[in-house]
Amino acid sequence: MEDYAETLRGHRVLHLVGKGDKPATMPLTVPVLRVLEACRGERTTGRLILRPVSGKPIDRRDAYRMVTRVAKAAGIPRHISPHSLRHAAITNALDAGVPLRDAQILARHADPRTTEHYDRARGNLDRHGVHFLTAYIAGA
Repeated sequence: MEDYAETLRGHRVLHLVGKGDKPATMPLTVPVLRVLEACRGERTTGRLILRPVSGKPIDRRDAYRMVTRVAKAAGIPRHISPHSLRHAAITNALDAGVPLRDAQILARHADPRTTEHYDRARGNLDRHGVHFLTAYIAGA
């Protein structure tokens, strides 16, 4: 619970360690905070996600099993994995108009070309950069 208690520049944030043991700080949105608070209940310390029986930190296999179990309980007939959730988040962000650079930061990709693979609207002429550039130059 302590990992998401900090406020940074007006945002509640979560400190985490990602792929390659790289630390990251992620802002938490209001809907996510509501879920975390509901899970927390009246407790002020401890873990929101229980560790495996071994007592070791959750690894990628544990995360995979948790996502699979939740998807099955939700009645989702397709195979769902942590990567498919990640892929959906990046794709949906780009579909919603999040700039590529911001989607790259969200995905924590070192190279923007990796993020570009998720952009289904690359060929969408309505979103072509020339429109934004023209509006900027015209002062609109």
